[in-house]
Amino acid sequence: MSEIRRVAVVGGGLMGSGIAQVCAQAGIETCVIEVDAGRAARAQAAIERSVHKGVERGKLSAADGAATLHRIRASTDLGDVAGCDLVIEAIVEQLEAKQAMWRAVDALAAPTTLFATNTSALPVADQAAVTARADRFVGLHFFSPVPAMPLVEVVRAITTSEATVATALAFVRQIGKVSILAKDTPGFIVNLLLVPYLHDAVRAYAQGVASVADIDTGMTLGTGVPMGPLALCDAVGLDTMAHVGRVMFDAFHEARYATPPLIHRMVASGWLGRKSGLGFYDYSVAPPQPREIRG
Repeated sequence: MSEIRRVAVVGGGLMGSGIAQVCAQAGIETCVIEVDAGRAARAQAAIERSVHKGVERGKLSAADGAATLHRIRASTDLGDVAGCDLVIEAIVEQLEAKQAMWRAVDALAAPTTLFATNTSALPVADQAAVTARADRFVGLHFFSPVPAMPLVEVVRAITTSEATVATALAFVRQIGKVSILAKDTPGFIVNLLLVPYLHDAVRAYAQGVASVADIDTGMTLGTGVPMGPLALCDAVGLDTMAHVGRVMFDAFHEARYATPPLIHRMVASGWLGRKSGLGFYDYSVAPPQPREIRG
């Protein structure tokens, strides 16, 4: 087991840019790879904003912030995975897209390079199977926002070697996060337990049990959670909620994992939560205000 010194993150969206930032903060040379120059520039700019915000809030010194940015570069060349110790996938949550990416990366990366997927629900084994290194393939499920959230789920597929698991656990420690180890079950640990709870909250609202504000206030003040379930749905993204629900229902065929119809209707209306400005809350005002959703 050797220390990870160079990382490539494929995908520079919200998750990918956050993963790249925490890697660079830990002293790792990091490359963020995107499909075109525009997206690469946006990823670089997002990382710079996040680092500057960390400096402003006193979470990073100015010197550490500058050093972090110096270790990160954005690229549009998938060939930059060559020479990296670890490649982390953070692209769209679609199995076919991930498999296509891994086939390409597998042909370009060194034989010793470890692969990790940041999927939140898709089977790790289905991605590992399209590579020639299924034993060196693991899940590393980060949580959003990555710089602030301390947890990483390390997911062991049936083909993942013990050496790869040990390296993955050591890497999580190296970047200052806390790991939990899960087997390759849809939803892993957190989403396996969280998704039914969120679905129940949406169903309660749709059935008229209580208002958005009262459901969220009830759970925050009554159970001590930092965010109510409907606000959390908005933060996750209602489109993501719908996708995860489909994956988990297909795997388990249990009603508690089936996406509530209200979420499907909101997604069809373009109400995706924080990312679109409207969800169970209206984010065009400060602080965000709960909405009354009819129908």
